[in-house]
Amino acid sequence: MTDESSGTAGALAAALEMVGPRLRRVREQRGLTLTDAALESGISKSTLSRLETGQRKPSLELLLPLTQTYRVPLDDLVGAPEVGDPRIRLKPRRVNGRTVLPLTRPGGGIQAWKIVIPRTQSDPQPRTHDGFEWLYVLSGRMRLVLGEQDLVLGIGEAAEFDTQVPHWFGSTGREPAEVLSIFGRPGERMHLHGEQAMMEAAH
Repeated sequence: MTDESSGTAGALAAALEMVGPRLRRVREQRGLTLTDAALESGISKSTLSRLETGQRKPSLELLLPLTQTYRVPLDDLVGAPEVGDPRIRLKPRRVNGRTVLPLTRPGGGIQAWKIVIPRTQSDPQPRTHDGFEWLYVLSGRMRLVLGEQDLVLGIGEAAEFDTQVPHWFGSTGREPAEVLSIFGRPGERMHLHGEQAMMEAAH
């Protein structure tokens, strides 16, 4: 075996060793138990446990259903190298128990994030700050507390509000939710509705 092929084999083995921890981390970020993941993926709980602990070698037959269940690209599970790929890959991070994936570069005007809210994030803690926020539910159901209103939004529903109004959004307590959040500083409101928008567009 040449040095090059030996190095490639070693890199592949190292990548495969990291699949288990990645699977566990992604599952926990989604707020799923092994039982939940087994039900959604059709893979037995014992097989999932062995995958996460490295006792079972990952295969496409097992990983492909999990990419659907966890809603992540296969590359993110296997740690495939990003060779010749011009796309910017912004990494998710944990913020206050939620998984937040930035969709825009920091420091710009309007900011966008994809937020995965675990089912345990269901205790309202309203806050206020300057700006406007637009929320869109990608999956699950999201609870939104806005001033005196207590609302539940489903897939495809959106809300827009002034963040100076006390607000909080999270899980209903029954299932995780995935939310698209777009935030603008004062003077950067997403859009206007009805007659006001028409009047401003006319000037």
